[in-house]
Amino acid sequence: MRTLEEKTLMKASVNTRYGSPDVLSITEVRKPAPGPGDVLIKVHATTVGRTDACALRAHSFFMRLVSGILRPKRYILGLDFAGVVESTGSEVTLFAPGDRVFGLTPGGYGAHAEYLRMAESDSIAIVPEDLPFEQAVVCEGAWYANTYLKKFGLKPGHKILIYGASGAIEWYFHSRKAAKALSSL
Repeated sequence: MRTLEEKTLMKASVNTRYGSPDVLSITEVRKPAPGPGDVLIKVHATTVGRTDACALRAHSFFMRLVSGILRPKRYILGLDFAGVVESTGSEVTLFAPGDRVFGLTPGGYGAHAEYLRMAESDSIAIVPEDLPFEQAVVCEGAWYANTYLKKFGLKPGHKILIYGASGAIEWYFHSRKAAKALSSL
């Protein structure tokens, strides 16, 4: 039987200072509790992406203005996740305990932990039943690329130049382009 203290703690990958991945440690921290409009998610899959790497090292002064001058303000990294809703706040209507969900954390922090609290209105969606959690995790590059595709109003017939295609954003553009070409056959 778990003690009350064990029920209120969770494990997380924590960085209390900037540096290489060596500064990360698996630590017990307080498990978040959902507020009235929040969803508490048990994280089953997450990724380590360039947003995490940038926040971990905080090389540029601009980055430190955002994330903390001398040490990180937020100490649990992690932008994208997939998991199961464990509990919801009293005002939540879109999700219920047991729902399989995926999404992106606000501000790019918090998914490298056993649990994650997010507002119901944040970037969360239901995972299709036949999709494993490891495949449901949204690549941040896909999110960035899709945001720009929508912002620029690109439509079938428009042409774009994709230069490089070595990163996640360019890969997403190419995969969208290929999917559209195949669907028109």
